[in-house]
Amino acid sequence: MFDELLKAAVEQLITGATGQAARIVDDVSCGGGCINDARTLLLADERKFFLKSNAAPLTEMFQREAEGLNALADVEQIRVPRALGAGGGSNSNSGAIPHIVIEHIETGRPGPGFMEDFGRRFALLHRHSQGTRFGSEHDNYIGATPQPNGWRESWADFWREHRLGYQLQLARQNGHCDSRMRRLGDRLMERLPELIGLNEPPCLLHGDLWSGNFLCASDDAPVLIDPAAYYGQREADLAMTMLFGGFSPAFYEAYQEVWPLANGWWNRIEIYRLYHLMNHLNLFGVSYRNECMDILQRYGG
Repeated sequence: MFDELLKAAVEQLITGATGQAARIVDDVSCGGGCINDARTLLLADERKFFLKSNAAPLTEMFQREAEGLNALADVEQIRVPRALGAGGGSNSNSGAIPHIVIEHIETGRPGPGFMEDFGRRFALLHRHSQGTRFGSEHDNYIGATPQPNGWRESWADFWREHRLGYQLQLARQNGHCDSRMRRLGDRLMERLPELIGLNEPPCLLHGDLWSGNFLCASDDAPVLIDPAAYYGQREADLAMTMLFGGFSPAFYEAYQEVWPLANGWWNRIEIYRLYHLMNHLNLFGVSYRNECMDILQRYGG
């Protein structure tokens, strides 16, 4: 069982969010990535919730995760566990370590139509969440990397200032960016209006969708978790799904049936993949550099 201060704070959070008194009677450690402690909580009334905690999390990490989960859930096109809230840390009187409490999802094994259903629902999420500007009210994180999200009217400006430009700056600080990478990166960023200047409205993106950030619920429904959400061009979301070999063809075929991508999408996808590859370069080191340079040479050379 986790410490009493955290237990009391979590019980209070659940009680306040649900209107039902909460008493935790058991907890089971479960996978929560390499950063946080993650547990399934069992209450005396047999309700279950998911808890993540961290004594020293990234600044406002849990608050941003809660906002992203609830924004995606509000679209009501694909299942997303709702966050009851985030608490603890220096802004709390509880004395508890920082934490987030999330709706618990019973998981199952994907059936034969799972990926097709997933692709269809993901397209509906994008189609039914259109906004007017690119970005978000708050900065958040992509993995452990800060992700700036200031609002911009232009997608090319947003991608230059808050995505590629930011990652290239980190690469310089981390010693990965030599003069050639800097030159190619500067050239690519100059060309962004012509390369990604697609006339589509922004929509709400998951922001970090790879195979580790979705679940299959017990009823075979796809479930999104661990977002890095913001408003952007939907092709940027699909690019992340293709970073490590891609999802099954059924996912992309179903997506295209619901909301076909504009001509030239494959070339634009590569520019969005570059952002995630640069992030992996900055997080994990030089094994990602050659792939980054290949894309930079292709579009910035």
